Amino acid sequence: MNASNLLVELFVEELPPKALQKLGDAFAGVLFEQLKAQGLLASSTARLTAYASPRRLAAHITDVLPQAEDKAISQKLMPVAVGLDAEGKPTPALLKKLAALGADASAVAHLQREGEGKAEALFYASTAKGVVLADGVQKALDETIAKLPIPKVMRYQLQDGWSSVNFVRPAHGLVVMHGTQVLVSVKTLGLTAGNATQGHRFEAKVSPVVIQNADSYAEQLREEGAVVASFTERRADIVRQLQAAAERVGGGVRPIEDDALLDEVTALVERPNVLVCEFEQEFLNVPQECLILTMKANQKYFPLLDTQGKLTHQFLIVSNITPQDASAVIEGNERVVRPRLADAKFFFDQDRKKTLESRVEGLGKVVYHNKLGTQGERVERVRAIAKAIAQQLGDARLVQQADQAAMLAKTDLVTDMVGEFPELQGTMGRYYALNDSLDAAVADAIEDHYKPRFAGDTLPRGQAGVVVALADKLETLVGMFGIGNLPTGDRDPFALRRHALGVIRMLVEKDLPLDLQGLLNSALPAFGDKIQDATPALLDFIYDRLSGSLREQGFSAQEVEAVMALRPQRLADVQKRLDAVRAFAALSEAQALATANKRVGNILKKAEIEVQPQVNEALLAEQAEKDLFAALQAVAPKAQQQFEAGDYTASLQTLAALRAPVDAFFEHVMVNAQDEALKHNRLGLLATLHEAMNRVADLSLLAV
Repeated sequence: MNASNLLVELFVEELPPKALQKLGDAFAGVLFEQLKAQGLLASSTARLTAYASPRRLAAHITDVLPQAEDKAISQKLMPVAVGLDAEGKPTPALLKKLAALGADASAVAHLQREGEGKAEALFYASTAKGVVLADGVQKALDETIAKLPIPKVMRYQLQDGWSSVNFVRPAHGLVVMHGTQVLVSVKTLGLTAGNATQGHRFEAKVSPVVIQNADSYAEQLREEGAVVASFTERRADIVRQLQAAAERVGGGVRPIEDDALLDEVTALVERPNVLVCEFEQEFLNVPQECLILTMKANQKYFPLLDTQGKLTHQFLIVSNITPQDASAVIEGNERVVRPRLADAKFFFDQDRKKTLESRVEGLGKVVYHNKLGTQGERVERVRAIAKAIAQQLGDARLVQQADQAAMLAKTDLVTDMVGEFPELQGTMGRYYALNDSLDAAVADAIEDHYKPRFAGDTLPRGQAGVVVALADKLETLVGMFGIGNLPTGDRDPFALRRHALGVIRMLVEKDLPLDLQGLLNSALPAFGDKIQDATPALLDFIYDRLSGSLREQGFSAQEVEAVMALRPQRLADVQKRLDAVRAFAALSEAQALATANKRVGNILKKAEIEVQPQVNEALLAEQAEKDLFAALQAVAPKAQQQFEAGDYTASLQTLAALRAPVDAFFEHVMVNAQDEALKHNRLGLLATLHEAMNRVADLSLLAV
């Protein structure tokens, strides 16, 4: 059978731009996999090309067969004892089963037997006819429509006036072609397959665009329909045009980098045309974050930045039309953006008429959580936690800066600018703090206390910012855990996972000399009787986040588990502990010591008394236990000194010298001696060994 290429296109009304790429990939991907599962792809060389534009989802698949190959199948019927009587003749049950499969009694002689004894069964061998392409495409298309990740379904009426269907947007055309053949029997969403589609609303050369064959689809849409069907090609074309337009402007300007904006704009145009626009330079007196945000979020424009990263008064638009004279398009966009910028300027000017401090009282009217009170109450808690942290990290000046920043950090929430653009919280607080002539360190801390906002985000730049950021995240974590508002598998409305990772990153990357348990304990008093003490569960939560992060960084689960088993309080030390464990595991003595350590741990767990790491040298009877004690006396103090100095790698490598005496001890000494005094002394010796070996990590977890 000769294979040809297949084209399937669904022509619809404008699709949601933020979901377009995902919809396009899913449409093509599911269709391909369904055809492959039915055996309709000629070989492993079959290739898929996905298309997605504002008004179409399509897939081009190479090497598609007109009919799948026949397939030999063996079907289990029933146990031999049920299908055949004592004389070996078919029972009525077997004949009925064969009839259901389209066979008669003559097939009994050809049945196969498999298994032995009571498990022996009858199998019917037959050939399954390969599916015809039209039927296969119909099944694949039905499955594709059902599995599309539609963000919000629409229900609309079909042309017959009676029926209605559910889909992401009303569909108006279906193209299904195998080479030059139209598979007219394929139907979906009230549509019948054809070979005609629509091009650009205003610039198509012909309407409709009649597709000649499956392979001419993209080229015909481009030339006759003025549509770039490929999402990837359109995106690349926009990037190229943006760069070219910036070069025409000159002065080293560059368009702002924003992948999400680029994807959204790609989903809004069928044939992109980038144009240069500008606005009045007086608007540049407004913080550039405000102008950039309103241009990107509201208008989908690309602001131009100079070589210093400062906003210029020019910007780029991606138009969906390409007129000979673009002046009307440019003037229209400049006219549209002007009121947006004027609003931002008005908000900025109005907000600066009141100081941040005068807005603190207003936070008492803003509800934070019905069980945790208002934003005003929350601010007082953050201040208390920040003060406790600052006292551990710095002097009175840091305490004062952190307290002032914590008091003012949320005040921009009640400004007009942040009310209009919530994304600017913190950013506007810094501008308004500088306008109030506050210390630059305080202003920076107000902006930075939200950091890190996302994975890979920068950390607060100053010590006051770190203190307030820690306090703010701890207040959220301790408060939410304290009222039982925990994240679930798919819901985390208060971003507790992100807050936990933020706390971890600051403690680790800023190398802060703070104990995790102490931090949580310092946050509790700020809540009074509003919450329950949930620090044990919160500790588990933070350590789980840390463990996951470390595994993502390349440490093995075994290494991470060994270190985290000790619940290290100084998170800044965890990396050094892991490096030490990895270096230790590479030693020839490591596995034997890890196994011995596991054995010691099991012995101590089974002891009838609580064993203390104490040894009476006078009770040491066997030479092997004397040698182990002597080795511990020689090695343990040095290892302890290295541990206390933070040289964990050297500490573990020093302990590697214990391998020989440990092996000899277990070979020659009976721990559970009849003499209770000897037994307890030997347990004390093992406890001393266990304590020395497990300061950096639980080495028993390295045992294979």
